[in-house]
Amino acid sequence: MARFPALIVAACLLAAMPAISHAGGKYVAPVDDPLTRKVCGECHMAFPPGFLPGRSWSALMRDLSDHFGEEVVLPAEQAAQIEAYLVGHAGDAGTGRGLRDFMRWVAPDGVPRRITENPAFLREHDFPDRVWRDPKVVTKSNCQACHTGADRGWFDD
Repeated sequence: MARFPALIVAACLLAAMPAISHAGGKYVAPVDDPLTRKVCGECHMAFPPGFLPGRSWSALMRDLSDHFGEEVVLPAEQAAQIEAYLVGHAGDAGTGRGLRDFMRWVAPDGVPRRITENPAFLREHDFPDRVWRDPKVVTKSNCQACHTGADRGWFDD
């Protein structure tokens, strides 16, 4: 009988881990919407929506004809569903999934188009150019080159 309460306590602690880790800035809720994960993940890691404010995700979704040099063609209903998910889980959405420390550096009327342009990102990733030129990294948006758990929301590697 003594093991049963211990199992309940252990289960509660495990369930609370993402919230505890999130508060420490090590965990960012990953994309859990199947359509968003599939469509965005075809070309790059589906970036956690908490890294940008909603207005940025709306701007990105409104201009898919030039999505960082590529044309993205989606049926209107899919684009609307993806935008609604991203905006609803954005860093400023107040859902508890955002990154307050990350968002506080975005100007109140700012619409960053890249996660890598956020001052918080730049401060945490102030590396010599040789790091970015490493063939395993290549681009600042290749989170998984250094953060092996990035697709699962873990960014403390």
